Amino acid sequence: MWSLLTSFQAKRSFRPGEWSGVTNLLRLLSDAVFWRALLNTAIFTVATVPLSVGLGLGLGLAMLMDKALPGRGVFRTIVYLPIAVSSLVVSLVGLLLFDESVGIVNGVLRDLGVGPVSWQSNGALAMLSVVVMTLWTRVGFGMLVYLAALQDVDKEVLEAATMDGAGGFNRVRHVIVPWLRPTTFFLVVINMIWSFQVFDVVYVMTNGGPGYSTTMLVTYAYDEGFGPSRNFGYGATVGLVLLVITLAITAVQLRVNRRQEA
Repeated sequence: MWSLLTSFQAKRSFRPGEWSGVTNLLRLLSDAVFWRALLNTAIFTVATVPLSVGLGLGLGLAMLMDKALPGRGVFRTIVYLPIAVSSLVVSLVGLLLFDESVGIVNGVLRDLGVGPVSWQSNGALAMLSVVVMTLWTRVGFGMLVYLAALQDVDKEVLEAATMDGAGGFNRVRHVIVPWLRPTTFFLVVINMIWSFQVFDVVYVMTNGGPGYSTTMLVTYAYDEGFGPSRNFGYGATVGLVLLVITLAITAVQLRVNRRQEA
């Protein structure tokens, strides 16, 4: 409610602001940076959601079917680690890896004679580094959810498919994947919400740069509200747009869940 009221005010401090009507909304509609942030957020979502869900399913199947996977313990630790630590720690690890000057990745590339990569000064590469670190934080969660769901797959159906001559790939395609459809839908929705709310990894690794290449809706709202301009009213307006998008995604999930339960 505070954000809603603030979005209709010219407010630059915690003191009561002046009523400005729809001025902030009109500015938003003509704000090129806002539309760039919205586009960046959409691109980030399209890049992270399918890979997060797909890799989570793939790793879940691999862990379930190959109990003697070499280095399985180390692999599981690497995948699960982001779940056990804060997103800020993961973001700092990302900065340590992808820093242009002292980052581990560029250090390895120099040793190989390839040369450093402009992770922070190239917009596309900056977005790529953020996507990579985001995938690391989400794949482990997806794998855990899929592993839990895979335990409930009807063994009799799998045995019947095997007796009918279905190989491993066909069992996955025609039995396991359809069985996991509700789980997949849940992961798609939750990953979409997380993508539209991404903040830590972007703010720590790129701070929205270079230019506005990695500026997201949340980081733009934060910069407007708590940056040098201290424009709480406009920052709240950007935040409300994000809230509407999140509520729309959640509403779709609830509607689909009701249909499945009916």
